Amino acid sequence: MQEYISASVANNNNPPVIMKPILKAGFIAGVLDITAAIVTYMIMAPGKSPINILNYIASAVFGKETAYSGGWTMPVLGLIFHFMIAFIWAILFYLLYPYFNKVVKNKWLAGILYGILVWIIMNRIVVPLSNTPKNPFRLSSAIIGVLTLIIFLGIPISLITDHYYKRLRKENNK
Repeated sequence: MQEYISASVANNNNPPVIMKPILKAGFIAGVLDITAAIVTYMIMAPGKSPINILNYIASAVFGKETAYSGGWTMPVLGLIFHFMIAFIWAILFYLLYPYFNKVVKNKWLAGILYGILVWIIMNRIVVPLSNTPKNPFRLSSAIIGVLTLIIFLGIPISLITDHYYKRLRKENNK
């Protein structure tokens, strides 16, 4: 992995070169994931405001009372937190990709497995440890959540990262 990071920095002696695929993957995954969450919420809770999703995200830090108290501060913070999380997952995948690619050669399968891993960590560790309102486990919600993270987070991050690493390998073999 270090050789890819070193080669990437050496290309222009410019660390932002490393950030391009991470920023692209994090932004695209963040947009796709929040869009999917809003659409799903609007289908499953017709008539309710999709702002509730952003308030829910903000409640992880501020608790339910504060997050749902009204105004635009909490939804904006929820959106910021959402994108921070998407970027963290993109960074982690980027850093683990060289190891991940040795075990899982298929970028699509890597994205699927990563989406599942993200769901497990977020829903079984992060969310329970946060201040979000606790909801009972529902299999249908879990399936929708896993599929959403596979399709809108895991696969896009995997495809973007794989594309970047392939390009980097080509440049290094010249």
